[in-house]
Amino acid sequence: MPTTRESLLEAATSAIERRPWPVVRMVEVAARAGVSRQTLYNEFGDKAGLGQALTDHRVTVFLDGFRAFCAERGADAGSEALAEATDWIVRSARADRLVRASLTGCRCAELPPPVRPPGRLVAELRESALRALAPRARPAAFPDACETAVRLALSHLIAPPEPAPPKDPAGAPPGRSG
Repeated sequence: MPTTRESLLEAATSAIERRPWPVVRMVEVAARAGVSRQTLYNEFGDKAGLGQALTDHRVTVFLDGFRAFCAERGADAGSEALAEATDWIVRSARADRLVRASLTGCRCAELPPPVRPPGRLVAELRESALRALAPRARPAAFPDACETAVRLALSHLIAPPEPAPPKDPAGAPPGRSG
């Protein structure tokens, strides 16, 4: 059973999925969590405190998920696992606007502000990948490869690739006839 804090963070997450942060009301979050507004204020102090806790919680869940993903691959996984980890970062951050905004440093008016600087998050991701995936006989360039992989993932969040043009049912690219 979730704690009061967890229930409030879940309710706040649900609220920002439906509405911009500036119009989310504390009474709405409290009601959705099934607690009084006073309980919400006792837990977080004010709306800014709730926003900070929510952002920090979502980023912590993301980082824990990344560490678990890398740990599953294990030591000596090397560059193939590093590429998979890069894909994991992109997929996970695209699925969570708070995480994406935190990683990219976005000051989006629709979300609570980031609580950790993007550079710190890059360093945490790099170090997690390095600890979990580095070959025992680690090449000197592996730390740089981890840094590059994390920054490559961020570039995909900031400037996503163009979608591939649709193909016609016969499989030929559009505009070409057989």
